[in-house]
Amino acid sequence: MNPYQQKRRWKYLLLAFAVVIASGSLLYTKYLVKNIAKSERTRAQVWALSMRQVLSSDDNDFLNYVFAVRDSLTVPAIVVDDKGEFRYTKGLDTTKTFEALAAEGNKALTYDTTYFKTELSYMKEQHAPIKLNIFDSQWLVYYKDSALLTQLKFFPYIQLSVIAIFLLTAYTAFSSSRKSEQNQVWVGLAKETAHQLGTPISSLMAWIELMKDKFNAENDPLIAEMENDVKRLEIVADRFSKIGSRPILEDHLVFDVVKDFMDYFRVRVSDRISFEMSGDMQARAGLNIPLFDWVLENLMKNAVNAIQDKGSIKVEISENKVKKQVYIDVSDTGKGIPRSKFDTVFQPGYTTRKRGWGLGLSLTKRMVENYHNGQIFVRDSEVGKGTTFRIVLKAMKNDD
Repeated sequence: MNPYQQKRRWKYLLLAFAVVIASGSLLYTKYLVKNIAKSERTRAQVWALSMRQVLSSDDNDFLNYVFAVRDSLTVPAIVVDDKGEFRYTKGLDTTKTFEALAAEGNKALTYDTTYFKTELSYMKEQHAPIKLNIFDSQWLVYYKDSALLTQLKFFPYIQLSVIAIFLLTAYTAFSSSRKSEQNQVWVGLAKETAHQLGTPISSLMAWIELMKDKFNAENDPLIAEMENDVKRLEIVADRFSKIGSRPILEDHLVFDVVKDFMDYFRVRVSDRISFEMSGDMQARAGLNIPLFDWVLENLMKNAVNAIQDKGSIKVEISENKVKKQVYIDVSDTGKGIPRSKFDTVFQPGYTTRKRGWGLGLSLTKRMVENYHNGQIFVRDSEVGKGTTFRIVLKAMKNDD
């Protein structure tokens, strides 16, 4: 298992653990809510029965006890008679009831009809009524959940939301800090590598010139190829020196840039792999040659590694004049990539090779997107038949 897959597995395990904790919290809260709701219904029934005793008993001592029981109810309730008229209330907003003088001069309670009807409707939705037979008629006692029970219902969701927001914020801050630190290490390492390569490269160039003079080998093809490789090392060192700084993009014919690199690369791989180029020869884009050659090198090396024995690598250049984009499709006849891995192949550490570091395509994506303001993705792939990577660049104005 490569490091990226191992890291992803840990993420899934932590996510599963978080889901278990959240589910356990919700289930336990639901259990508490169910028991409290059951207890509140019992208290509502006791209140209803005590009210019936108040209306039907003349024993003052007993009535004092009944009043104490009745007034201990904390659950909001409304009692209506068989005609739907409000008879009694408990635990509602007292500002919605007020005293008024009846026609005979006696005080009577009047109600905010809209408020009470709204509350009654809400109670009907929450619980079935408690039925009481009083004065040869049936009264109904409606009640709703207490404020404590209502808060308890929503508490776990609020709690989990706050925890999730905190963890997300902390994770984002930590990831940003870690990414910044990794970038600093990467930039420092790259620049130090470029610095260390500078001295031996200069020495090699001097030795090559000395060999040409000493052996009169100005046109020797072996020394010419040696010189090309040393120049290639210079380009590699230049690439590393540019990491961490904004590279300068210059207007180039994309076809010519790709062809120059392909001509260099093809003589350094097996002759059982053929190379082909086609497409728009006039398409232009802003490129930094050392970095873009690095992109092509990574893609073509991956293509060579994907081809088991004999195959071909094809590069096609096209331009979408409507979208003002240049497309570079790099295709091979290798072993292909499963569709589920189309995005994964660009993750740092992902590799299918035993000795691979899994950084090639990750760096390629970085150079295309961050340094060339473009895109790169797997356009198409089929296991056993081959893969096509597409690079999308912003087209430059063609003066022709």
